[in-house]
Amino acid sequence: MSEVKISAATRTEFGKGAARRIRREAKVPGVLYGHGSDPLHLTLPGHDLLMALRTPNVLIALDIDGKTELAIPKSVQRDPLKGFLEHVDLLLVKRGEQVNVDVYVHTEGELAPGAFLLEHVLNALPVEAEATHIPESVTVSIEGLAAGDSILAKDIPLPKGTTLAVEEDTVVLQVLAAQAEEAPEGAEAEGDEAAEA
Repeated sequence: MSEVKISAATRTEFGKGAARRIRREAKVPGVLYGHGSDPLHLTLPGHDLLMALRTPNVLIALDIDGKTELAIPKSVQRDPLKGFLEHVDLLLVKRGEQVNVDVYVHTEGELAPGAFLLEHVLNALPVEAEATHIPESVTVSIEGLAAGDSILAKDIPLPKGTTLAVEEDTVVLQVLAAQAEEAPEGAEAEGDEAAEA
């Protein structure tokens, strides 16, 4: 996984008013925490951060007043209507350190012929990986699966150095038989009465 370098500045103003001023300047307020250190309040460039967050579990090399710190996004708040970034929490990490993250599960292949639905019980798989080698996603084949089949956490191939952070028997995907919609009882009779009237 490549690192994304972002320049950040420490901030001393807090509260809604200060956050609004920061956002008006196309920047995003954030907090960097971890390793028992005091939380560090930051201002980050909005566009650079938005582009970095397009990569799941991105590793960010923060340049803070000439010192570089590695971090991964832990919580991102977006405006529910416009989608712009409102705030970001970043977790401080070190090279070689193991971190727990959620990795998206992608599927490949086709289900068996028939009316089947694939249910994602977990959209993301909790794993433990080295901070500088976090996989963006994992892929599992659903080729030929039919109703009643499921894929467990232990069935998903993980990259070298990545381990499960959830029970092996946790259901991640399952195949269901599609349910045909039935007309509610009495609906036809009501229709017939309306036609007669």
